[in-house]
Amino acid sequence: MPDALAAVLQKAPLTPDKVAFAWRTAVGPSVDRVTTVELKGRVLHVQTTDAAWQREVERSAGLIRVRLGTLLGDDLVRGLEVTVT
Repeated sequence: MPDALAAVLQKAPLTPDKVAFAWRTAVGPSVDRVTTVELKGRVLHVQTTDAAWQREVERSAGLIRVRLGTLLGDDLVRGLEVTVT
């Protein structure tokens, strides 16, 4: 991930669109298509379409948090809460 993208993104105001873009960039198009996200405090609430995707996101949570930290700032997302809708 280019450092320039991370630097620009970190300086932008925190909006739902910024969080959604960072999510899409961190997880890729396949996971993005089957999830929605909302940042509440320091927890990113992730809704998936089924239990298989829930397990996939939960299994990858550590890597996802590192990627989100690079894009949004290290301390912005402290946890993921994944549920099935």
